[in-house]
Amino acid sequence: MDLRCYRPFVALLCQICALILWSPQALAAPNHIAAELISGPITKPGGETTLAIRMTPEKGWHGYWVNPGDAGLGMQLDWTLPEGAKAGEPDYPVPQTLLVQGLMNHVYESEYAVLVPFTAPANAVPGSRLPVRVKAQWLACTEQICVPESADLAAEVAVGSAQPGDAARFDSWRQRLPAPLDAPATMALSDKALRLAIPLPASVELSSPHVFIREDKIVDYAAPQVFTRKGDTLLVTIPRAKFAPRGAEHIEGVLKLDEQGNGVSLTARPGDVPVGGVPVSGAEAPELPALPWLLLAALAGGLLLNVMPCVFPILSLKALSLARAGESEAHARIEGLAYAAGVIVACLALGGVLLALRAGGEQVGWAFQLQEPLVVVALFLLATAITANLLGLFEFTVPGFVGSGSPRSYTQGAFATGLLAAFVATPCTGPFMASAMGAALLLPVLPALALFAALGLGIALPFLAVAFVPALRTRLPKPGAWMVRLRHWMALPMGLTALALAWLVWKVGGGNFATVALAITVVVIILLGWSGRRQRRGHAAAVQAAGALLVALAGLLLLPKPVPPTASIESILDTRPFSEEALANARAAGKPVFVYMTADWCLTCKVNEEVAIERAETKAAFEKAGVVVLRGDWTRRDPEITRYLTAQGAAGVPLYMWYAKDGRAEQLPQVPTPALLAEKAGE
Repeated sequence: MDLRCYRPFVALLCQICALILWSPQALAAPNHIAAELISGPITKPGGETTLAIRMTPEKGWHGYWVNPGDAGLGMQLDWTLPEGAKAGEPDYPVPQTLLVQGLMNHVYESEYAVLVPFTAPANAVPGSRLPVRVKAQWLACTEQICVPESADLAAEVAVGSAQPGDAARFDSWRQRLPAPLDAPATMALSDKALRLAIPLPASVELSSPHVFIREDKIVDYAAPQVFTRKGDTLLVTIPRAKFAPRGAEHIEGVLKLDEQGNGVSLTARPGDVPVGGVPVSGAEAPELPALPWLLLAALAGGLLLNVMPCVFPILSLKALSLARAGESEAHARIEGLAYAAGVIVACLALGGVLLALRAGGEQVGWAFQLQEPLVVVALFLLATAITANLLGLFEFTVPGFVGSGSPRSYTQGAFATGLLAAFVATPCTGPFMASAMGAALLLPVLPALALFAALGLGIALPFLAVAFVPALRTRLPKPGAWMVRLRHWMALPMGLTALALAWLVWKVGGGNFATVALAITVVVIILLGWSGRRQRRGHAAAVQAAGALLVALAGLLLLPKPVPPTASIESILDTRPFSEEALANARAAGKPVFVYMTADWCLTCKVNEEVAIERAETKAAFEKAGVVVLRGDWTRRDPEITRYLTAQGAAGVPLYMWYAKDGRAEQLPQVPTPALLAEKAGE
């Protein structure tokens, strides 16, 4: 049940409680938030000064901002003033966020002051003191209970030449008010989100930004807010509230900059709101580790990618190619460097495209290329062709496996092999890559590219070690007939990769799309087999090989429009599709929530699901604890899932999040165990 839907009823209930409890008997109890009315510096007849209502909560208690959020009640003021005097709208300091049982509250947990402009009567007598009274009513809460409180406050305002008020104290309170922006903000309000363009210099630091909207029921207070920067403009996307009003002439709010209480006030009117920008590490994003640790994590993650079934055959045959008779040490090192250069260039290119797409407003993440049906078909064609080559169907040179005999051809082949290995390896992620690749989406461009380069270096390390350490090369078996048999055996993991890609073609494009892709692949293999037959007879096969390439390219252009099959969740758990709304509803209901993000092309995801998630013991533990399981399928591009991944500091899948009953969120390891999930369910 989504408690936020009942926020108006919660507020009404609080008001009813206030009418009941604000009685002489209730007022006799001491307040948990002490209140005091203080007058500001002296003023002249008809002039202005400031009144302060200082609020001091007891430890563990909090008061509320003018818009309290999903629950709570703002302060109400009933003034008694001299004739001709006027009290203006109160100004509140920058509030804090407090998430309780999935409900977002806008609160103050330490002493704060609400400042009220006061205008003296024009006929006030200099030297006199004007009595000012106010009946203040507010709600004082802990995370468990709320108590309506009130106080009759009084002060005197000096007129003319009387002694001044406490100017220094008022200055300190004014410093906690949000500073007004010197330029208006613009907004775009849709059924799904409020988008803001806030003029904020790029030099202003944002350590934990959050936007508080003054108007009620406009946005989903508890939903993650996405921040990006485009020059001197801060772009903010906030999901809409359920049953939110359709339009608004303007919106007022406060942008919190950090946890020290700094912020700016803004008024936004309908206008142009750019898209894209560089992501900002917001309040929902975890703190990033130091760059050296991130580089080390990317290096280790790349190293582990070499054991993936689509990379291991390429790496193994490439390493064994160094055992060719007559291979010199200098030649081996050059070939190793060429291979490493190909891998690093591929990782930098993929990383650069990823950063450019995100800066342009696209919701993409790591392995974004496998969310494009044409790319998946191209990889399927390539994996099938490599499998056929490894089986000996044809001798068309797979880059780096066979060379023409010249050092230049081997160097070029090694570079091309590196490109290929990186491209087919990067869709996978390992336990060391989560923080590194997630940070790459939040860091400036140069440090982010350094992480992608470190990932490439990790992939290339084993082959570099063989190329530069003679002792490793000497331990390799000598060339012989066994290399042909090994080459045939290496077709097995590559063939399995091709089968997995064929299944993925169907998942991302549908039945007709997959059928046409399979037909194109069959024609290509027939042409390659024809070229191989001519090669074995000693004839030229360039025409047949070129024909296979042309069929592959033409086929990619002529593929029908992909129509993905209807998504369905096959799970022994009571699993529901992920959405931000479903997550908010589950958290608001006070239930533990397990969110896991997966994709059909993610090998690590599938292994984790088989080993830890889709298990009888996990099912039993989850049912006993009433855990809500939400599954996000990122096989195809999904902007909502991408936003969620970014908010958690993750660049891709897998991602596992645990939300406890009390609302605490925890990111679980990328390789969870049944024992870990059962332990979380039992907390």
